[in-house]
Amino acid sequence: MSYSLQLYTLRNAISEDLPGTIKRVADIGFTQVEPYNFVATAKELGAALKKNDLTAPSGHAPLMSQDQDEIFTAAKELGISTVIDPFLPAEHWQRAEDIQATAAKLNAAARKGAGYGIRVGYHNHAWELESIIDGRTALEYFESLLDPELVLEVDTYWVAVGGQDPVDILAKLGDRVKFIHIKDGPLTRDNKAQQPAGQGKVPVMDVIAAARSLEVGVVEFDDYAGDIFEGIAESLAFLNSNTAAEGANA
Repeated sequence: MSYSLQLYTLRNAISEDLPGTIKRVADIGFTQVEPYNFVATAKELGAALKKNDLTAPSGHAPLMSQDQDEIFTAAKELGISTVIDPFLPAEHWQRAEDIQATAAKLNAAARKGAGYGIRVGYHNHAWELESIIDGRTALEYFESLLDPELVLEVDTYWVAVGGQDPVDILAKLGDRVKFIHIKDGPLTRDNKAQQPAGQGKVPVMDVIAAARSLEVGVVEFDDYAGDIFEGIAESLAFLNSNTAAEGANA
């Protein structure tokens, strides 16, 4: 199993010292990261990743609101092969017509991305699971409208906060899911209450096992009350130890 770190987790540290923060990520044991806002930081970030032998298989960028050519160009420079749109507010997920329009935009972005050799995806929050369209969650309805080459990055914590079972949702979305966000906590909207993997209410290893076409599991904290570097280290240690144990028992 391959694990990455969503760099948004360390946004405060990155704003103060990008190269030093990336070095700490590598020292903790991560070999992969998921950048955000990478158009603005591509040159400095690329140098830091190269210096610390880190790769970025995926990255977040607002494909439906910013210049796609700039995004895909920066992604290629950083070696990002999948660009994931990270956020579309709740009002876009309440009506079938709006979801159809969003799917059309992302399908168009994927066609442009293909010209750069880059795959396109979408990352959910809670509202895509709280909204029900034609008897299924808005996320499932959205998935049914996407072209075959598009992928999903399922934020499994926000699925649970949205009132759905992430294991069940991952089974329903099937092979479309190539990435997941791994986080833990009390399943509330209090981001500061989020916890390292294995310390909250999410059955983390069951969730990972349910994503049958998973390429990368991405550790993320939206926020954290403790030392964030300790938090990501604890998450990675939990994941590595449990993955090794499952491998030994296979």
